Amino acid sequence: MRFRFLAPVIAAAFAATLAFSWAVPASAEPGSWLERPAATPQAPSQTLPKMARGNRTQNLEFLFGALKVAPDETSAKAIEQRIWALWAVSPSDTANLLMTRVRTAIEAKDTDLAIKLLDGIVKIKPDYVEAWNRRATLYFVKKDFGSSLADIREVLKREPRHFGALMGLGMIMSEVGDDKQALEVYRRLLAVYPKMQRVPDLVKTLQEKVEGRDI
Repeated sequence: MRFRFLAPVIAAAFAATLAFSWAVPASAEPGSWLERPAATPQAPSQTLPKMARGNRTQNLEFLFGALKVAPDETSAKAIEQRIWALWAVSPSDTANLLMTRVRTAIEAKDTDLAIKLLDGIVKIKPDYVEAWNRRATLYFVKKDFGSSLADIREVLKREPRHFGALMGLGMIMSEVGDDKQALEVYRRLLAVYPKMQRVPDLVKTLQEKVEGRDI
């Protein structure tokens, strides 16, 4: 019951992290793998520096650096979308093909099939972070928090800055009533993504619960 008053805020924040988790190259329309949003992606702010050409790791480093100093939520969201796009694509053609089948299964509301397909992906390509993340989210939706937490740990072991996985971890900690741990996770999340929508409100609320109001 302790989590109920926070549920709408946390659910909205978590949904925001998923808004472009099925992001693909710019020629395709991005959207959530749980529910496609009506809005189209926002263009990056003109004040942001251009991303240097280079390999995926260099691009991610650049984008996470830009995410930390984004001047507003609009600019931060544009950077977030570009990060999702890089995360979404695996160097394995087989993994990418299976991911399209996962998406089809999700759209058909066949969660069990989607999880089985993701089982196969993480076996053949265990370094493909987004497969772990998406399976973690499906387990969360099924309220299998133990399995979700195990997959989140795999994500964060490979990519400690994964704001989607951090959001999920914070939600699970809140769900089980561990407000102190949830607060620590959300603070860690803000260190990666300071302008993430709704998370500052979550931190403020949990801080008052855990540490009390300032006198």
